[in-house]
Amino acid sequence: MEITWHPYYPVDAGLPHYVANEAPLLKLLVAFAATIAIVVVAVLTVARRIHPKMVTSDQLVVSWFALWYFVWNHRRLAGMQTLFAQLWKEYALSDSRYLTSDPFMLCVESFTVVVLGPLCWAIVVAIARRSHVRHPLQVIMCVGHLYSVVLYYSTSLTELYFNGVSHSRPEFLYFWVYYVGFNAPWVVVPAVILFQSVVRIKNGLQDRHVKAA
Repeated sequence: MEITWHPYYPVDAGLPHYVANEAPLLKLLVAFAATIAIVVVAVLTVARRIHPKMVTSDQLVVSWFALWYFVWNHRRLAGMQTLFAQLWKEYALSDSRYLTSDPFMLCVESFTVVVLGPLCWAIVVAIARRSHVRHPLQVIMCVGHLYSVVLYYSTSLTELYFNGVSHSRPEFLYFWVYYVGFNAPWVVVPAVILFQSVVRIKNGLQDRHVKAA
C-alpha cells in the first residue's frame, strides 16, 4: 500500500487524507487563545451574575471546567483546515494517534464527550448556584481526568518501550513541550482540585459528626 508523505510518527502511519496546515502556527495560537478567552469570559460573566460574590478561587475552577473540548470528525481531521483541526494536527506531531483513528483515543475522547464534558458544565452550574453537590462532582471529575491521563501516557509509552513504536516526533518541542508539557496541567490542576474537594468533604463530615455528638 502506498504511504502518503506526512510529518508524523511512525512514518508508516496511514494518513491518506493528510493535508498540510495552511495557517502559520502563530496565527493558529492567537486565534485559539482568543477563542478560549471568549469562552472563559462568557462563562465567568454568567456565573458571576448567578453568584455575584464568587471568590477568585471558584472563578478559576469555573474557568478550568469550562475548557472542555469536543473531538469529532476524527476520520477527516487530517484533511481539514478549520481552526481546531489545524491546531490538532500541530499537536498530533507529538501523538499521531489523534489522526489515525486509534481505538484507545476514540474510546477516551468519546468518554470525554459523553460523560466528562457534560459533567464539567454540571460543576460550573453547581459552583454558580452554590450547590452542595459541587465537591462530590469535582471528585468524580478529577479522578476521571487523572485516570485518563494515566491511560494516555501508559498506553503510548508501553508501545514505545515494548514494541519500539513511537507516536511522537523526537524533537524537544514535540515530545517535551507538546506531549509532556501540554498535558501536565491535566495532572496538576485536577490533583489540586481533588485535594481541595476531599478536604472540604472531610471537614463537612467531621462538623456533622461533632454536631450529632
